[in-house]
Amino acid sequence: MSQPPNIYIIGAQCTGKTTLVKNLHANFESNSSHEPPILITEVARTVLKQHSFTAADVVNPDSIQLQSLILQAQASAERQVTQTGQWFISDRSGADPIAYALRYVEEGRANQLIQSDEWRELRTRMQDAIVVVFEASEEARSWLADDGVRLIPEDVDDWIAMHRVFCEFLQDQEMNFQVLPAWVGDHEERVEFVLQCWDCKKERGPRWVVTNF
Repeated sequence: MSQPPNIYIIGAQCTGKTTLVKNLHANFESNSSHEPPILITEVARTVLKQHSFTAADVVNPDSIQLQSLILQAQASAERQVTQTGQWFISDRSGADPIAYALRYVEEGRANQLIQSDEWRELRTRMQDAIVVVFEASEEARSWLADDGVRLIPEDVDDWIAMHRVFCEFLQDQEMNFQVLPAWVGDHEERVEFVLQCWDCKKERGPRWVVTNF
């Protein structure tokens, strides 16, 4: 049986990515004919803790070192899984630290990440995967809850702007992706949305286009 396509659940903070990843994993454990995927989660939080950064450092114009470390950590985590012949679901991607760098660090320094070996490796892997971007929108403002670790946007406009940076960067990189609308708030509906994209990817091939932005 061929390897299932990996799944990336990405986007601005506070959009429910980690919850959806865990729900997806539970679904695959109970319903799939494939071996359950490996979970890649909380890469950024681990980097913040290991290197004594805080969420406030993400918006620091000098935070390129932090985003570079996150990019390297994501590449390492994915490499460890793929080298064992397994597939994965991840609640972030190599696009995440670059999107945050584009938003909060000057573009020239963000381009250092885009030109890195790590991004070239991660981009190739993402092109053969399902990439779902969770939408940030006015109607979902109640999701902006501070847990003391993650970066909280200044306001809804800042949150939506971050979402647009993700989508625009993926488009610039000619990356296929699907936006999960914020109005799809039910957990089961969110899981079903991703599974439908995943099933189509399996049926139509690794470079099937599912972009909607």
